[in-house]
Amino acid sequence: PCRSIYIFARSNNIPFEFKHVELFKDSVLGKKPAAVSGAEQPRAGPSNSEGAGKVSLLKKVPALKDGDFTLAECTAILLYLSRKYNTPDHWYPSDIQKRARVDEYLSWHHANIRANAPKTMWIKVLIPLFTGQPLPSEKLQEVMEGLSTSLKQFEDRFLQDKAFIIGSEISLADLVAIVELMQPVGVGCDIFEDRPRLRAWRRRVEDAVGKELFFQAHEMILNIKELSNIQIDPQLKEQLAPVLMKMLK
Repeated sequence: PCRSIYIFARSNNIPFEFKHVELFKDSVLGKKPAAVSGAEQPRAGPSNSEGAGKVSLLKKVPALKDGDFTLAECTAILLYLSRKYNTPDHWYPSDIQKRARVDEYLSWHHANIRANAPKTMWIKVLIPLFTGQPLPSEKLQEVMEGLSTSLKQFEDRFLQDKAFIIGSEISLADLVAIVELMQPVGVGCDIFEDRPRLRAWRRRVEDAVGKELFFQAHEMILNIKELSNIQIDPQLKEQLAPVLMKMLK
């Protein structure tokens, strides 16, 4: 969700200050979220967790702070930015039926693509990192089967024979979808390989936002296996291991 906001803001020249949070170092899985505010162009910098919990009462990333106004949840932030900065119409169309199609996908996304795609990362990298042992292959197979069902629905119901989800131009729906689907790719589950229609859609999304920006935003995801080399505090491991296991039940 953070990546979709980052790409959207950069694509539309929306000024912001990017606050970086290392969730496994500075907080416990998002209890001290990153903040984004309308201040300046993104910049690299040290981790900034102090006081970030004040940005979002939900204590999750992404979170936005615009003056005294704070906002959580990816979709809400994307819609807020599109309205405040009057971004090009194709992102969230003024046409009521096209806009409804974007809303339809965003509503469907959370219980389908998002319910399955991120689990591949947890199963293959993050849970083994915390528990010290790999999960049974059957667990990944189960998740991949659920994801495969969602991808078929995505292609047949939403993408169909169109260039993008709502037609000939990219929208917020495409952006929210693609960032989620890059997570399996990052851990070696190339869901695009045997799906030419989905693969062609991905290329069009990359071209629409710019390949350089696209891969910059996904750099960490595409190199996520490097997380296996980081050192995690034993107390944090002990605290989170059972929680993470429950996530997949």
